[in-house]
Amino acid sequence: MIQLENITKVYQTKVIETTALDNINIEVPEGEFLSIMGPSGCGKSTLLNIMGMIDEPTTGQVKVAGKLVGNYHSKATARFRNEQLGFIFQSFHLINELSVIDNVELPLIYRKVSGKQRRQMAEAALTQVGLSNRMKHFPSQLSGGQKQRVAIARAIVGQPRIILADEPTGNLDSAMGNEIMDILMRLNQEQGTTIVMVTHDETMARKTHRLVRLFDGQQVS
Repeated sequence: MIQLENITKVYQTKVIETTALDNINIEVPEGEFLSIMGPSGCGKSTLLNIMGMIDEPTTGQVKVAGKLVGNYHSKATARFRNEQLGFIFQSFHLINELSVIDNVELPLIYRKVSGKQRRQMAEAALTQVGLSNRMKHFPSQLSGGQKQRVAIARAIVGQPRIILADEPTGNLDSAMGNEIMDILMRLNQEQGTTIVMVTHDETMARKTHRLVRLFDGQQVS
């Protein structure tokens, strides 16, 4: 589902050149739940953004769902990303002025989906994460764990084949973190969703199929 070949990412300014990723080679087969670990600043989020076609590598080749990624800024790439990928972030990235169900509907607005169908799909996604009784609430009325459930519902509402999760349990206590992991594991086991998760938590990483470690932008295991 995801293939990275000889990926290097270099950030340049007039003063300094920083290598965020150095010759990364990773293959993620369909249906795998992969964890990426490493110290802060080692390139984990950069790697996830390259997998998600949000950031462009300096050198190397990226394939997602069998498609060789070319023009990162094209409408076709944006549409492909919207249809194939779901994103979950540590800080939730919910819009406080929108209700829970309106937040979940957002990815579908960019598709040719009727308002009625969007609402039905959003309701189904919220039911799947156990928030059917919070649809009309606003993010400010939710706990951290509930906000992350909304973020997961938003990620899965379009039935993506791949979910990319950046520290999805990082802002949660251990009990809520385990609940979020249980949801992700069910998505992987019952629906075959391919998941790549960045985490600092070794306990969470051990629940996944495989672990890749980064250090100073290099893959060490």
